[in-house]
Amino acid sequence: MSDEATAAIGLRAGFAPGRGFYCRGRFGVLGEVPASVVQAVQGFLGPDLVMAGWRAGRSVMPPEESAACYAHAVRAWGRAHISPGVDVEHFNHLAQQLIDAADADALPLFTGWRAQPCPGDDPVGAAMQRIHVLREHRGACHLAAVRVCGLNAQEAMVVNLGIEQATHYGWQEPRPVSAALVSRWQRAERLTDELQAPLYATLTDRQRTAFAQHVNALTALYSADAGR
Repeated sequence: MSDEATAAIGLRAGFAPGRGFYCRGRFGVLGEVPASVVQAVQGFLGPDLVMAGWRAGRSVMPPEESAACYAHAVRAWGRAHISPGVDVEHFNHLAQQLIDAADADALPLFTGWRAQPCPGDDPVGAAMQRIHVLREHRGACHLAAVRVCGLNAQEAMVVNLGIEQATHYGWQEPRPVSAALVSRWQRAERLTDELQAPLYATLTDRQRTAFAQHVNALTALYSADAGR
């Protein structure tokens, strides 16, 4: 999401430098909704960042086209970073099985991305798009868990990433949090896992092991690449 190569695709599509492509592209699956709706659905980015990014991209292209352009950027990133050594065909099969089986109630951003077409002639790019879709599933579950555990999104961002990064992601003058809020965030992490457990229970033990191996391979490749 934060790679310069992704931003470059947005620039070539006509988006100005900044958060317009990110906001309009990632959240375009929601349709032409007010920025306040986007903020409520995604949760973790500061409202000023979301409002400015969403509005800045409005004059460039409709939300559906923006989402398709962002999906293209997701797939391009995958083609550039996923090694031929990863069994993307098997990963795609298992990932799509999870995506199809997911209960999407109260997960609108995941639902919107699940509905995006995924090309059958680009298995590497499709693998990255499916990773993105599953990430939106966990993100939505985590937002729900954070609220249930008595945290707001800004507090969760400070606990997870620190004040400097929370500011980078659009929160104005975030404050340090107490140890009690750290405990709530840890509980929210556990609850997020619990909310996702039924989805991964749709795979057999053998399939879950294989899926974890594929994810570990993808993560290891990215970590090595990021370290250079």
